[in-house]
Amino acid sequence: MARIEDYALIGDLQAAALVSNTGSIDWLCLPRLDSPACFAALLDAPRAGRWLLAPPGEGKSTSRRYQGDTLILETEWVTPTGTVRVIDFMPPREKAPDVIRIVEGVSGSVEMYSELKVRFDYGSIIPWVRHYAEHMYAVAGPDAIRFSSPIRNFGKNWATVANFTVQEGDRIPFVLTWYPSQEKEPALFSAESAYQDTLSFWKEWVSQGQHVTGPYRDAVTRSLITLKALTYAPTGGIVAAPTTSLPEKIGGPRNWDYRYCWLRDSSYTLQALLAAGYESEAREWREWLLRAVAGDPADLQIMYSIDGTRRLPESELSWLSGYEDSRPVRVGNAASQQLQLDVWGETLDGLNLARDSGIGTHDDAWDIQVALMNHLEGNWQQPDNGLWEMRGDPRHFTHSKVMAWVAADRMSRSVKKYQLWGPGERWEKLRDTIKAEVLQKGYDAERNTFTQSYGRPELDASLLLIPRVGFLPGSDSRVEGTIQAIRNELSEDGMVRRYQTEKSGDGLSGGEGMFIACSFWMVDALHSAGHRRESTQLFERLLELRNDVGLLSEEWDPVEQRQLGNMPQAFSHFPLVTSALQLHTGRAHRSDQSITRETRL
Repeated sequence: MARIEDYALIGDLQAAALVSNTGSIDWLCLPRLDSPACFAALLDAPRAGRWLLAPPGEGKSTSRRYQGDTLILETEWVTPTGTVRVIDFMPPREKAPDVIRIVEGVSGSVEMYSELKVRFDYGSIIPWVRHYAEHMYAVAGPDAIRFSSPIRNFGKNWATVANFTVQEGDRIPFVLTWYPSQEKEPALFSAESAYQDTLSFWKEWVSQGQHVTGPYRDAVTRSLITLKALTYAPTGGIVAAPTTSLPEKIGGPRNWDYRYCWLRDSSYTLQALLAAGYESEAREWREWLLRAVAGDPADLQIMYSIDGTRRLPESELSWLSGYEDSRPVRVGNAASQQLQLDVWGETLDGLNLARDSGIGTHDDAWDIQVALMNHLEGNWQQPDNGLWEMRGDPRHFTHSKVMAWVAADRMSRSVKKYQLWGPGERWEKLRDTIKAEVLQKGYDAERNTFTQSYGRPELDASLLLIPRVGFLPGSDSRVEGTIQAIRNELSEDGMVRRYQTEKSGDGLSGGEGMFIACSFWMVDALHSAGHRRESTQLFERLLELRNDVGLLSEEWDPVEQRQLGNMPQAFSHFPLVTSALQLHTGRAHRSDQSITRETRL
């Protein structure tokens, strides 16, 4: 089975696919990012659905890359008889989603093999298939797929296969189109025209980020393209990842569905998009955020679907063996019902940043903010499950309290700065009360470090965010002590883990890898504390964890030297952008500071 880092991403801003370096599309959900997969070999075997297109018997490709600053993937095989290139992309959608693969003869003559196995509903449904001269149709229930190519395809062993030869100069298209089975099939189109349209779209979009410069320009641009690909264009929602159940430890049970939008990403999202000059995307994300959180503040969830749906029931797909036998495979996410107090702070922080940066000032947003703040004011002293969605007993997590402080701080400042209505002085007093409690109960004076939760000695990487949110400056001795304690107890090979799973009481068995986002938080914390050289060295070390096409998953295994967790992970690419910003500008970046043209990349 391919490693997680062996996959590249293609997408059309509504759905996405993972393509391995063997030429196999092993994951594809249609018609939306959170739809049931019709290719699920990623979490099982080819029997669960895939589309292989490669020279027979060649295995891994010789090389691959994205075509410049686009989401068009080029994979090449150099064989004894010639060189062939497969071009994979999904054109920005008009009506129906399409996956297009163009086989290009680069030199000589190369034998090629295509094997298409459509398996709807996460590999559980084999469709009814009909073959015609240049088309294949697969139908089951509400789903229909049309597969088109000038190459003759035929049925064999419950798959649609083709054997053909490509010569130098040939460009042979294959087009897979999904549509609702009760509707008329979409009109046919030119794959070459779709290729040109896709190329133009990405070039135009990247050009809007005119402020993306500096030594980390390529890494930042690829991260931004990835974040754009994880965006559901109709609503502006950004999923954490396009996959589910890629394990945090091979063979372990920590396998989650990340095809949803987390509120805690809001501040990071806005910072990354605004820093790179993508104000339109930042506005769309902000509008999604406002729609999602509208309603009774007591009903605020930590995550929502891409369209704002709240019910995300979790279930297990027992017929799938899991990635490298990592079970269970889950869809839905039960953590959506947890109480995590930090999301109130992160939501209000993000909306405050939007207002400070000039992309959102209307009264409705402030009314929602006030309602959220009023609810938090009466509930911040409750224990919760913390930002890591622990499934053990609720506790008083230090990070949750710090984010409650953030909420009171941003709201009280907004009242003064923008002359908005609200009990600003009361919120200032609340801010001071929360801070005093955190300094008393969340700080271990003997060890000179903040702790994961009140009254317990364990550490947590979220404590590295204390200077970033402005709770204390990076130069504070308590921040310095916390940085050092985390480096001593939670770090390995320069990487940072979230917490010590064996001591956390998080309600789960098994361990996990080093958390890539937390390692970027260490970059920021070191920078804020004045350790610029160490900060830069760690950042550049983290860049080395990206795969050959610039993508990061959620975690890293320092022993096996491989990526872990869902892929690609927005929560890894957001901090890459913001860390690059502060290293390039030389300024420690804080979430309570607006993004201006002078602080952009």
